[in-house]
Amino acid sequence: MIERKIIYFEKAGPKNTEETLRAAKERAQLLKIKRAVIATSTGKTPLMSAEVFRDVDIELVAVTLAAGRRKEYTAPDNERIEAFQGLGGKVMTATHLFIGNIGMAIRKQFGGLLYSELIGHTLYRFSQGVKVAVEIAVMAADAGLVPTDEELIAIAGTGRGADTALVLMPAYSNEFFDLNIREIIAMPR
Repeated sequence: MIERKIIYFEKAGPKNTEETLRAAKERAQLLKIKRAVIATSTGKTPLMSAEVFRDVDIELVAVTLAAGRRKEYTAPDNERIEAFQGLGGKVMTATHLFIGNIGMAIRKQFGGLLYSELIGHTLYRFSQGVKVAVEIAVMAADAGLVPTDEELIAIAGTGRGADTALVLMPAYSNEFFDLNIREIIAMPR
């Protein structure tokens, strides 16, 4: 039996970012995890991650919104992204796996709900951060930035900032059901 601490935040949102990152760092050290993926729309959370993880040997990968989603949300701040990369972080931009991809265009045009959106909305039942954490881990695997045979930490949030951190074994999108969420580090209640 393994006992671990899980942080449940009373309210979702960016005010939980620092505590989420510190808890993720602690778990990465405990489990000797070598990689973390971080969701970002502005570049602020990965930059904070680089600071929190600065004394840990861990590769950080920031996953940004696809350009087509920036009208609805926001574009990353280039200075923050460059600063994160200057600290050794990697950045990738890709189409979202579950919601915001070509399936969304099909739904808007023809109606119905696609499998990818159904999976995304199911993960939303836990929290937006859980959905995004799983999504970015798969997206980073598809991009070849993380291996699928090693656990990683996935950090995401509700809106902005980070309020969710998971330990998971990623998978490629075409092998999605091989993905395994191993531990919840933090999430909103």
